[in-house]
Amino acid sequence: MIRVLVADDQALVRGSFRLLVDSAPGLTVVGEAGTGAEAVELARAERPDVVLMDVRMPELDGIEATRRIRAAPGTAAARVLILTTFDLDAYVYAALRAGAAGFLLKDTPPAGLLEAIRVVAGGDALLSPSVTRRLIAEFARRPEPGNRPPPGLDGVTDREREVLALVARGLSNAEIAEHLRLSLATVKTHTGRLLGKLNARDRAQLVIVAYETGLVTPTRDGGA
Repeated sequence: MIRVLVADDQALVRGSFRLLVDSAPGLTVVGEAGTGAEAVELARAERPDVVLMDVRMPELDGIEATRRIRAAPGTAAARVLILTTFDLDAYVYAALRAGAAGFLLKDTPPAGLLEAIRVVAGGDALLSPSVTRRLIAEFARRPEPGNRPPPGLDGVTDREREVLALVARGLSNAEIAEHLRLSLATVKTHTGRLLGKLNARDRAQLVIVAYETGLVTPTRDGGA
């Protein structure tokens, strides 16, 4: 059973999410929080597997609440799925930096939200396509990294760099396997090694590393 904590400052939204999640097989809501501070406290008390986190909340915003949940030893294993109506670059980047495993807009269909909960609970990262495009565009507006070798990738093999670049483009392990003509098990091995070598918590963090090191250089139209 996947245990879910719902954090949103609107009671109607929280209630809707609770009904949706509790009606799905294998999912259950273990608590509701109306502020970021309540979300942190409930995460400590209930130890949820997934936290559905709103961005704009009183006392603590969802980004800071995410950071505190992910930084505390007792709650670091919780997977935070950011839900917001604000599709803004700053929120995407800050949420990923804070340790969020996923970022979805509130207009995501119910089935998509339930699938997202299962995806992040399983240890994967999830970004909606529109958010991924905006994240890439955010890096596109930054200064070009130059021609020197990307810093921080000295211990990463050429094949691992290929896999990392494809992760940054948003490809799944299965898609990477098909693209590089490798077995799925091999891709999973490369991904696991990348997580260890780059001290990354999940695939979302690998995306950040790929862009921050200059391994992937976005174009001005928001593509990679």
